[in-house]
Amino acid sequence: MQIVYLETSFVSYLTARPSRTIIAAAHQQITQDWWSRKRTTFELVISELVVRECAAGDPEAARRRLDVIAGIGRLEINERVEQIALGLVQRGLVLPQVAEDALHIAIAAAHGADYILTWNFKHIANPMMQRRIAGFLDEIDLPLPFICTPEELLGEDDGTIDN
Repeated sequence: MQIVYLETSFVSYLTARPSRTIIAAAHQQITQDWWSRKRTTFELVISELVVRECAAGDPEAARRRLDVIAGIGRLEINERVEQIALGLVQRGLVLPQVAEDALHIAIAAAHGADYILTWNFKHIANPMMQRRIAGFLDEIDLPLPFICTPEELLGEDDGTIDN
């Protein structure tokens, strides 16, 4: 079974109150569709970083986020993960002010996740950054997990492509 690392933005969209903006509302609907239709076809994992980020902020929203991730397997933040994240920041591949995003990538990569599911386009699901990050990970013999949104990982239910 393929492994999907759920980055915090995914959990936030899944549990947030309905948005009044069209794009955010669409992201929420897509996230809920993925959760209801696809989550059982993957091994879902998170990390202690996801737990900490989900616990922050408004107490009621935090409770909803923590309830959703309860029981999901956790990947360890170990020395190797920390060194990979540090390398991403030191090389300028991830900005120091968003070092947590480097840690999400490092956690998923070090533990062999197949996918990182995220709505963070600015710092994680960014094709220009992914290319450079993949080059760095290649140097240390690690593949970059496929970084995608829930929409990209929904796919076709029957595996066929309409022409």
